[in-house]
Amino acid sequence: MSDAPEGPQRETSADGTSLAGRMAHIRHKIMVLSGKGGVGKSTVAANLAVALSLAGKRVGLLDVDFHGPSIPKLLGLEGRRVEAKGETILPVLYDDRLKVLSLGFLLAGRDDAVIWRGPMKMNVIRQFLEDVAWGELDFLVMDFPPGTGDEPLSVAQLVTGPRGALVVTTPQEIALADVRRCIGFCRKVEVDVLGVVENMSGFVCPSCGERVDIFKRGGGEIMSREMGVPFLGGVPLEPKLVEACDAGRPVVLSDPHGETARAFLHIVRPILEVDAPSDEPTPTGIRKEDGPMRIAIPMANGRLATHFGHCQEFVFVDVDTGTKTITARRTEGAPEHEPGLLPQWLAERGAGVIIAGGMGSRAQTLFQQQGIRVVVGASSLEPDDLVRKYLDETLETGDNICDH
Repeated sequence: MSDAPEGPQRETSADGTSLAGRMAHIRHKIMVLSGKGGVGKSTVAANLAVALSLAGKRVGLLDVDFHGPSIPKLLGLEGRRVEAKGETILPVLYDDRLKVLSLGFLLAGRDDAVIWRGPMKMNVIRQFLEDVAWGELDFLVMDFPPGTGDEPLSVAQLVTGPRGALVVTTPQEIALADVRRCIGFCRKVEVDVLGVVENMSGFVCPSCGERVDIFKRGGGEIMSREMGVPFLGGVPLEPKLVEACDAGRPVVLSDPHGETARAFLHIVRPILEVDAPSDEPTPTGIRKEDGPMRIAIPMANGRLATHFGHCQEFVFVDVDTGTKTITARRTEGAPEHEPGLLPQWLAERGAGVIIAGGMGSRAQTLFQQQGIRVVVGASSLEPDDLVRKYLDETLETGDNICDH
């Protein structure tokens, strides 16, 4: 394919006024990059965008991987076409909070090849940024091809305002070497590195749940420390993720309480922090008023623990906040008590809310930093009763039994 795809074409202003005006309505631009192909970058970009929209954010997802546009398949949007209104391109709506644009929507067939040189790529990227009706967005997530070539360089040159890069790797050294170069590229073009995600971080057996480190594990975290950038977490490789990709339904929706979805929600919390007011706690990654949520109840001797740090076990109650119903319930023994451990431990298990009898102010701050809402002063009721009252907004709370 040597010509530009179908769609409106027009000359853009030489001074970039129209582009700057469009970008001014987008608060944060996130470039999802990888130095190497085959690391699952598009899967990360799709689940990141959906998780941000579940958190109540207005999100755009732009697929700039011209030679392998995967986003339509990952979101179940294959066969959709973009429309135009005058000289403006209308993105495809995934839901009422997520807008999507991919070159895949413009190709006549899914097997068509895009054979473009650099200048053509830059012109189309500019058109995707300038001529698309993105509207007011909190985040624009951009999925790029591997490497540090024309596409990321074009966006780095065109886009102004808050912008950052999410760098995806796999644990083995051959991928990490390419990621180091990708981080170096970001620094040269003055794009902040928001963090590194280690994809395929262990294989989870669907039968027994055992984790096997096929590609090793932990290399991304070590490399992040060496490069002085944040490590956002690892995403395991499991059959449910593969099935979700093939079915066109992101795993954060198809299996919201599974290990992989919890890993994505853990990764998205620091991204949400960049859009959260400094005096408010970070959102949990799932909106309270719409969607799945996991609530943690600390228990001791079969009753609600007076202080969460002295609990013997946690009851995890999964709920659908839209219908205000309990969907699942399980109990897990609490880890050995260490200062600052429980907030991270609960975040890794996907908890969005903790209901406790009492909790110290420092611990509450640590939970807020993990994006977990804290409810203290609850009465000693059965866990299901506490959850139902919380969902109905009839939960009565008294004094914080342990405020230190």
